[in-house]
Amino acid sequence: MKHIFIINPTAGKSDSRQRIYDMADSLRTRHDLDVQCILTKRQGHATELAKKLCQTGEELRFYACGGDGTVNEVANGIIGYNNAAMSVIPIGTGNDFLKNFGSDMEKFRDAENLWDGPQFPIDAIRANDRIALTIACSGIDARVAKDVHKFSESPILDGKSSYIVSLAVNFLFKGIGTHWTVTLDGVSVEKDYAVVAVCNGRYYGGGFMPVAEARMDDGVLNTLVVDKVSRSTFLKFVGPYSKGEYHRFPHLAHCSTAKDIVIDSEKKDIVACLDGECITTDHVHIRLADQKLNFFGPDGCSCNATARETAPTGE
Repeated sequence: MKHIFIINPTAGKSDSRQRIYDMADSLRTRHDLDVQCILTKRQGHATELAKKLCQTGEELRFYACGGDGTVNEVANGIIGYNNAAMSVIPIGTGNDFLKNFGSDMEKFRDAENLWDGPQFPIDAIRANDRIALTIACSGIDARVAKDVHKFSESPILDGKSSYIVSLAVNFLFKGIGTHWTVTLDGVSVEKDYAVVAVCNGRYYGGGFMPVAEARMDDGVLNTLVVDKVSRSTFLKFVGPYSKGEYHRFPHLAHCSTAKDIVIDSEKKDIVACLDGECITTDHVHIRLADQKLNFFGPDGCSCNATARETAPTGE
């Protein structure tokens, strides 16, 4: 079996390459493993690398070393290949995917905890021709995510702070609602929407949690649709929304377990954010991916570590 570290050298606020190299060398010398480190050179490169290696048919374990974008790219490269599984070493600013593992997230920082960890399947979202693991969102939150990279390079802002600054800019200068037709399991409604968030996992935006009951291995997508609201109402809504308390606003936010979600627009104004990676289009088709993703992690870890604690109780 080969252990492949795919490293995004631009992830995070500091250069983590040497730390990853040292981890890889430790696995090689302490456990006599076949280890390789590869640096990504451009957007999409991690997907290309992972897919090409999977096509060799060798048994592979990938370590996505970066932020959520790197995780997303490696997942897009390996899904559907039974000879490959992936894990994550977080060196990004948000690292929202790993927040689904609760306190076990810290164990992912050291490859020594990962290399012989158990493998298990997790669900994935298919949005048009791409895979997402956590949340596929469209609306003001996606526009915020698209712009957040402008602020994440600041040395005084962490992942969530960068998201909040981007949210403020979009809120003040770009408006909230967009006119779309949203179709859930064949039922279409045309009107102005603030957010359409299709959730497999619970976290995005540096720790925002739109649907607390979303779980990554239950075979269900939780779709939260939020109507266009005024700025004053949005200010009241965004705090509870970030904590999974959408149920406090039943007149604005509607959650379902639709299996087929389509967003259409007369203009190319749909910004769809897939684990932080954004596309702009006039049509988005979202559903549960046919294949599950092979994942491995520390012994005893669970991608639903905090789901029971954070699920809404209703009011």
